[in-house]
Amino acid sequence: MTKEEAQAISPEESLRITHEQGWTGGHNPWTVALVVTMATFMEVLDTAIANVSLPHIAGSLSVSPDESTWVLTSYLVSNAVVLPISGWIANRIGRKRFYITCVLLFTGSSFLCGLAPNLGLLIFFRVLQGIGGGGLGPSEQAILADTFPPAKRGMAFAVYGMAVVLAPAIGPTLGGFITDHYSWRWVFFINVPVGIASVLLSSRILVDPPHLTEMKKRVGPIDGVGLGLIAVGLGALEYVLDKGQEDDWFNSHTIIVFSTIAAVALVSFVVWEWRQEHPVVEVRMFRDRNFAVSNLMMMVLGMALYGSTVLLPLYLQVWMGYSAQDAGMALSPGGFVVILLLPFVGKLLGKVDARYLIAFGFLITSVALLHMAHTLYPGMDFRTAVVIRMFQTSGIAFLFVPINSVVYNGVPPQKNNQVSGIVNLARNMGGDIGIALVATVIARRSQHHQARLVDSIVPSAELSARIAGIAQHLQQMGIGAAQATKMAYGQIYGQVIKQAQTLAYLDVLFIFAIFTALMVPAVLMTRKARPGAAAMAH
Repeated sequence: MTKEEAQAISPEESLRITHEQGWTGGHNPWTVALVVTMATFMEVLDTAIANVSLPHIAGSLSVSPDESTWVLTSYLVSNAVVLPISGWIANRIGRKRFYITCVLLFTGSSFLCGLAPNLGLLIFFRVLQGIGGGGLGPSEQAILADTFPPAKRGMAFAVYGMAVVLAPAIGPTLGGFITDHYSWRWVFFINVPVGIASVLLSSRILVDPPHLTEMKKRVGPIDGVGLGLIAVGLGALEYVLDKGQEDDWFNSHTIIVFSTIAAVALVSFVVWEWRQEHPVVEVRMFRDRNFAVSNLMMMVLGMALYGSTVLLPLYLQVWMGYSAQDAGMALSPGGFVVILLLPFVGKLLGKVDARYLIAFGFLITSVALLHMAHTLYPGMDFRTAVVIRMFQTSGIAFLFVPINSVVYNGVPPQKNNQVSGIVNLARNMGGDIGIALVATVIARRSQHHQARLVDSIVPSAELSARIAGIAQHLQQMGIGAAQATKMAYGQIYGQVIKQAQTLAYLDVLFIFAIFTALMVPAVLMTRKARPGAAAMAH
């Protein structure tokens, strides 16, 4: 089929072709998959890279470390706002046009971020970058869902999964290398050539199915109230999750205000959208238990994936003295495990009920997190850190593709844009919740464990002998007796703090293990689908 023949097909025929064969617009479907994955990988990678560069950005722009975190927060807020409405925008202006506009906006704002002379402009450009980046993932996922028939959709989502899972794994390593050897500005500049290539290829390869072109005529007027409510609600919620622990959660007047705004705005949004004939977000899809549970599972997957991605390198850097680059290297093999397993899972999805794969994936992930909780300790070697991460990501490989396949089960092709926006928001919000949980539990539980450890320390001959031995060693190094004794007590207290922090890290892993274990029986609430196929909704 040529491009001209594809455009001449009627909307009804294109809908049938999309469901039965997949819509390629006259191109090889794998060419389409690789072209659209390029930009998504760039967007996810850039988010992970920027995290490592914050101290360098703060020093270069003469701002405090706390102020520099707005570089991340501003991106997350604008990204979260765009994700759920991306389907509506794509339907209104056309998916190809929306996707290419997002790539252009992300690429141009990346270049401007690299040139930013001060923090204010950098934050502004990051907001623009977040708006562009928010539309990339949902657009790609919807394009893949239309390009491949249900029987081959698993392999297509495996390609997308490689980008989403691998990028956070190699991001810290690449970011540390670029920042250490060049400049933090190159963290943003590297997006420019990739973005230009993506725009040129996408403009030639992508073709909207006629039924999507027809949908532009049926999209209702702009729902200004709905847009305003979801923008305010998600923006406030993102601020609360990002700044909650830093501001001591509900002991902060600001956090209380933003939490109230988020709750009121989001509840009002759901009520408002439920009654609209042309909603910005199809919230009524959550009446379908299969759709609702699939998004819940994707949220828990985001918690486990992004939460553990933050937790392990944090522990390695703070308590084991690893550099950012070395800590990233401990994560990278886990990403490659996912790359090796995803094609296998994609093929398996065509032969096995996706629910079995999801249950197996959550079970392995829960067991791996429990194993990590029993393995993590300050004297752990590099090899052990790599192995426990590889064990965990082996379970995640069995989750991403099957959940993405199940969430489309029973959804008509004309709603693929909406589905992709919502499920990507679920994963990102899960990641934000997981990261907030890591920060909060470590801070609160370390204080709890420290108090218990201090209370359990009783004066004894063994403790006195240990302090005396440390003090004697310090005196041999030329330190005075009184100062050596103080430093000996300090070292003992430092060990107590390290043990308390380690116990807090283990608490986080147990919490993640419980959440992932609960998803195993939750799989039974989803609809059974014939392997390699998805029911078409009527």
